[in-house]
Amino acid sequence: MSQVRLRHQSAPVAQVSSFECDYSPGAGVGQTKLTSDTTTSLAFMSRLPHNCGVPLTITQLTERLVASYARVGGINHLDGKNLPSRRAIASITSDLLRLLFPGFFDDKLIHSSEIKVETAGLLDLVLGNLEDEVYKSLEYNPPPELPKKGLRPVAHSYTIQFLDSLPRIRDLLQTDTEAAYNGDPAALSREEVIVAYPFIEAVAVQRLAHELYLNKIPLIPRIMTEWAHGRTGMDLHPGAQIGTHFFVDHCTGTVIGETAVLGNHVKMYQGVGLVARSLSAGQLLRGQKRHPTIEDHVTLYAGATIMGGDTVVGEGSTIGANVFLTTSVPPHSLVVQEEANVKVMSKKNRNKSGDEFHI
Repeated sequence: MSQVRLRHQSAPVAQVSSFECDYSPGAGVGQTKLTSDTTTSLAFMSRLPHNCGVPLTITQLTERLVASYARVGGINHLDGKNLPSRRAIASITSDLLRLLFPGFFDDKLIHSSEIKVETAGLLDLVLGNLEDEVYKSLEYNPPPELPKKGLRPVAHSYTIQFLDSLPRIRDLLQTDTEAAYNGDPAALSREEVIVAYPFIEAVAVQRLAHELYLNKIPLIPRIMTEWAHGRTGMDLHPGAQIGTHFFVDHCTGTVIGETAVLGNHVKMYQGVGLVARSLSAGQLLRGQKRHPTIEDHVTLYAGATIMGGDTVVGEGSTIGANVFLTTSVPPHSLVVQEEANVKVMSKKNRNKSGDEFHI
């Protein structure tokens, strides 16, 4: 077996033995094997690519991957019910946004004289596509009160009921748009809020998903909100109950858990978390109130974390930035973090120390 000699000129170098490619049955493909007959200098040995192996064939790659399926079975979904398509649900959600905000999420201008025809065509498309995904979800995990078979009519009924909720969701989103425009001096218009603010997209998808969540449709609501999460940076669980005139300024890093309850006219800033106190009990906590309640006209500033299902922030309260709150506060409270010990000094005058850091 031939030996390969490599020498790297730059320092530092590690003195190691020369190496060879081992293709024996017990070795990995292209595995580097050290020998001791000749000393060779190699720099950054750990980064040396194993590029001396014979390329694997598709057949060999397939055999190895299928063997992994048998060995690591917990992340497979084989021989079971067909799951909803994430790609299809993303497309359906985009079409639902077009129905909620006609003209804002379309590639072409829609004239008012065409709105009825355009809406009917889009509704018909969404009805068919969403019904297919709802059917798959119900077949995968039907609610206990539903039959195990004959779920297609049920899926159709649920989809019709969901689409009938769109006017009511639009009423809620109108209040959210008003809250965003009135609450942000940087907003130039309501049109800018709808077309440019990621908050509007995130809360619209959450309100859509919440309707499906209330009907115990498996999988789809969470797929919808995670799609919005990836696009907007807001993690809004479909189970959260959110009142009217909701607004999150800047919105990135917002987390609202499944059992959180928010009243009307709640305003939040970036990085606010409405989270559970502890999840150590895991699945034993399912169905319990784990996330806080925020009453009407509450403002939560950037970085605030409110924890626990029994924590209630009373109406009209203001929670300051970076507050970590685990207990309830009465109405009209102002909760702020006491000033931390921040030391400001001259970088030129202070003595150099071994533990100083640089940015």
